[in-house]
Amino acid sequence: MASCRSCRLALFSCFLICVTLWSHLSSSSAVFAKSYRRPNIVLILTDDLDIAIGGLDPLKKTKKLIADAGISFTNAFVASPLCCPSRASILTGKYPHNHHVINNTLEGNCSSKEWQKSEEAHTFPALLKSTAGYQTFFAGKYLNQYGHSDAGGVEHVPPGWNYWVALEKNSKYYNYTLSVNGKAQKHGADYSKDYLTDVLANMSLDFLQYKSSFQPFFMMVSTPAPHSPWTAAPQYQDQYNTTKAPRDPNFNIHGKDKHWLIRQAKTPMTNSSVQFLDEAFRKRWQTLLSVDDLVEKIVKRLEVRGELDNTYVFFTSDNGYHTGQFSLPLDKRQLYEFDIRVPLMVRGPNIKPNQTSQMLVANIDLGPTILDIAGYSVNRTQMDGMSFLPIMEGKMNSSSWRTDMLVEYEGEGSNMSDPACPLLGPGVSECFPDCVCEDSYNNTYACVRTVAPSVNLQYCEFDDNEVFVEVYNVTADPYQLTNIAKTIDQEILEKMNHRLMMLQSCSGQSCRTPGVYDQRYRFDPRQMFTSHSWRLGRLRQKAK
Repeated sequence: MASCRSCRLALFSCFLICVTLWSHLSSSSAVFAKSYRRPNIVLILTDDLDIAIGGLDPLKKTKKLIADAGISFTNAFVASPLCCPSRASILTGKYPHNHHVINNTLEGNCSSKEWQKSEEAHTFPALLKSTAGYQTFFAGKYLNQYGHSDAGGVEHVPPGWNYWVALEKNSKYYNYTLSVNGKAQKHGADYSKDYLTDVLANMSLDFLQYKSSFQPFFMMVSTPAPHSPWTAAPQYQDQYNTTKAPRDPNFNIHGKDKHWLIRQAKTPMTNSSVQFLDEAFRKRWQTLLSVDDLVEKIVKRLEVRGELDNTYVFFTSDNGYHTGQFSLPLDKRQLYEFDIRVPLMVRGPNIKPNQTSQMLVANIDLGPTILDIAGYSVNRTQMDGMSFLPIMEGKMNSSSWRTDMLVEYEGEGSNMSDPACPLLGPGVSECFPDCVCEDSYNNTYACVRTVAPSVNLQYCEFDDNEVFVEVYNVTADPYQLTNIAKTIDQEILEKMNHRLMMLQSCSGQSCRTPGVYDQRYRFDPRQMFTSHSWRLGRLRQKAK
């Protein structure tokens, strides 16, 4: 479909001015020549795309063009299963306890003035632009509260971007406002010029066409799909009409040994809830067909321009999703595999095709990896993550890679009772009409997710009055049906508790220390923090 040509011409002009100004900052052709040899980098970030319940199935062209041409990570996780904290982790390379974005609200530090002051200048795109000589392009959803009037409005352009096209606030497909280099651009409901996924694709192609040829580039494209409101392009609205959400073993069953928020879900779900989640599942897949087109357009344009062989292309998501697991209709804020595990595939120079890696990687590793590609060491930053470039190039084995990572989430709840669930009282949120709530203020947890040759384990603690613990052997129990917290060996329980506290207090290099199932790990109870000692005592009592 054709896009609004006059709007695009105006955008080209703005961009050319930006590129020209940037070019004048470099005084030496030698700098250009050195930079030009560095690889280009493209990061395509989807919104709420799961991998555990079939999210990649509609993305056939994406799998062929990226996964089959490169490497797929089967154990890729997010540091927090919610949009804004996860996106902040991607940009900063930090766990939420270090970047302090705790939810999707301005009060939760999502795109707040404080975030802008403390973190934005230190994101990996800012470093790519200021120290590695990259020209940078952003298009799509940034952070959920971006453009809020109390956070500078759409006039605010974060440092690090030569060319900036950002969606005001949360995911939409029509009737939205973009910040184009700090200028508001309003869009309506005409598919040919307003459907956001296609607009992002067209603007990405424009960037590739009009960017400077004298510096490497970094391009980040952040699609709204498959986030609600799940508005598919017209040509795809009849696809998957008979598709239903997968009926896996954890679908529509009671989570009897789980945290109270999971236990309150009604099993079996009402017919209306099942119909609703099946329809949402279909619509999510329909929106992904336009993402598949976007990926194809970008990869093909790189190929036509002769730049594909020198370009890394990353494809991932900010979090997973669930549709009916443990009788929870729709959301992504839980600790289970369907919410924290995401797709991650990469193609690029020195990456052999058709590879699959089981090594544990996290979204906090994207920044360090991209900086490593650009020749900038993560040790020069305050980032918590690690570069997985050596894994992609076949230069790293499992014995020298991490065995665990941290997942943390701070629940949200209203001070007033939800009209849909008055009996649950205040403190809950994201409630459905049949009184099933997806979040609460004490749905606050931290987990150690362990992947090692000898074990595939998840250990989680809730920050509530009972210090509720959930532990899963994911190898034996991939659908996390049985919480083994009360039967697991006491020594393992204590070690995992100790490791969790270490990770919750880590920063930078200390986040990369050996995990419990790493042969270099040393358990010293004297290192237990006195402020947390009550937790271990409560855990011992619960295990008896």
